[in-house]
Amino acid sequence: MFSERLQLLISPEQRRRLEAEARQRDASVASVIREAIDRHLGTTDRAARLRAVEEIRAMRAGPFLTPELLNRIVEEEREAQFKL
Repeated sequence: MFSERLQLLISPEQRRRLEAEARQRDASVASVIREAIDRHLGTTDRAARLRAVEEIRAMRAGPFLTPELLNRIVEEEREAQFKL
């Protein structure tokens, strides 16, 4: 849960925009700020990202394309755009 307190100064325009966004979402200004921080800086540490990669590698169901095949498909699409 939240345990760290932070104080910062913002401009009147920034405050107006934060409050408008909070009203639109029916949320608190603090929650809008926390979400913006997470969106900008990310929410997980390196260990969590590595665990996610390992979990993805362990998946066996479904059609998965190799990075090489994906790169080839992207390259073919790019070439097709330039031929138009």
